[in-house]
Amino acid sequence: MFDQASRLRELAAAYRNQAMGRAPRRFEAIAVTSGKGGVGKSNLAVNVAQVLVQAGREVLLMDVDMGLANAHILLGTVPPYHLGHFLRGEVDLPQVIHRTPTGMKLIAGGSGLVELGNLNAAQLRPILRSLERLEGEAEYLVIDTGAGVGDAVVEFAMAADQVLVVTTPEPTAMADAYTMIKALAARNPGAKIRLAVNQAERQEDAERAAERIVTTARNFLGAEVRHVGTIPRDPHVWQSVRQRVPYVLGYPGAPASRAVRAMVDRLVGGEVVHPPAPRGGFFSRLAGIFSRSSSL
Repeated sequence: MFDQASRLRELAAAYRNQAMGRAPRRFEAIAVTSGKGGVGKSNLAVNVAQVLVQAGREVLLMDVDMGLANAHILLGTVPPYHLGHFLRGEVDLPQVIHRTPTGMKLIAGGSGLVELGNLNAAQLRPILRSLERLEGEAEYLVIDTGAGVGDAVVEFAMAADQVLVVTTPEPTAMADAYTMIKALAARNPGAKIRLAVNQAERQEDAERAAERIVTTARNFLGAEVRHVGTIPRDPHVWQSVRQRVPYVLGYPGAPASRAVRAMVDRLVGGEVVHPPAPRGGFFSRLAGIFSRSSSL
């Protein structure tokens, strides 16, 4: 019988072998978020992480999409534990970290993430201090947040080095993406906000949608949003979902795969060559954000 996990490991290993010998990179957190569901956010987060794995990097994907956690499904794996087990105190943090067949580390989401959304700052602080240990686990942390502008979603995004807001060219998705950008800019005017237009039927439609969001954010929020990529609507994406394999791995020559690789290069290329001064760890920043929130 065909062993899908073995095939994924072979593909991932081939990419990693090609990438050996590159200079080490600093730890960086990239939050992937959206104003609404149904725009392909989680699938894009998985494939962003997979591109970094293919570049020979140690990557940790953390699924904090409350109630809709599905990164493990897209990766074709069944972790023994998920973040909910840790939040409930059933297991220690190292037990939650799962090595996937595609080569990345994964902290899967679960039912416990609903509890995360209901915790106050005092309850979150010890959890976040425990999560700080994750910074030694990878060079890149990719966070798949929930959709919408709930407090926990925005707080996770704020603490990341970069926030990738995902939209489609549809008017409702664009409006919700702008709402997310507005929430981020209000809490952190200096946030590095990036924009990805997903599932685009035509490049020109995506470019117009991105320009409208970027211009509106600049004129009305004073926020600089950078459009880093357009991912075309591609049947290989849906085929990969059915096959439970990232499309950049299963269909490396597909239009969507080429677009994601180009987008990741824009996200991390220049900043890796000229890294900014460290701002402190992601989870220590996150704990600080919740601490400040509790004092308001």
